Amino acid sequence: MIIIPTRLNSTRFPKKILCDIGGVPMFIATAKQVQEVDEVCIAVDDEEILELATKYHFKAVLTSKEHESGTDRINEACQKLALKDDEIIINVQADEPFIESKNLLLFKEFAHSCLDKEAFMASCYKSIDKKQADDPNLVKVVCDKDNFALYFSRSKIPYEREDYQDNFKGHLGIYAYSVKALREFCALKNSMLEKTEKLEQLRAIENGKKIKMLKISTQSMGIDTQEDYEKALRFYKNL
Repeated sequence: MIIIPTRLNSTRFPKKILCDIGGVPMFIATAKQVQEVDEVCIAVDDEEILELATKYHFKAVLTSKEHESGTDRINEACQKLALKDDEIIINVQADEPFIESKNLLLFKEFAHSCLDKEAFMASCYKSIDKKQADDPNLVKVVCDKDNFALYFSRSKIPYEREDYQDNFKGHLGIYAYSVKALREFCALKNSMLEKTEKLEQLRAIENGKKIKMLKISTQSMGIDTQEDYEKALRFYKNL
């Protein structure tokens, strides 16, 4: 199942999930993009969003406003949906209206091949250039030789003591985990690295959990700020 966590009043860009993308609210545009890949459920924190999801014929679950992360919101949704421990959940952020369904299908197959066998979680990244790597809103990841994540940061990593010949890796906010692994993750205490970088996946890294990464080629862009939204509108017009 694909679960899209939605928070109405995000810190950096309040009510961004309601911004218009092609004539529909952003979170609906995201749901429409991924509905061909698997069953979709939208985990919401507001009655207005619940009504909108229903209006567009998507399954939705009302969750607490108190959750600090989308992962915690998805965990509550899984409980309300009474999903089995071995069910694989794909977490797609509500601000990814341009995510390609073909890439999500590829990621779904990848997740089923590695989760609970060698990885606690799965996620993905794309190649980015040095200028993009300087943007703190674009999270970077460094991996080992087997493509397990070593660290995620808003800083430019790795640090270039000498000219870095490889492409930097831009993390994409798509995750997969079993319901059991999700519950275990949410039971862990918020880690110091997580609080410092404001990146919840560091909770898994700091607790010794393995995150397997998949490289994909994508034009998709997450929308974190008003500037990102304006850039996305220009992108959409050129499609």
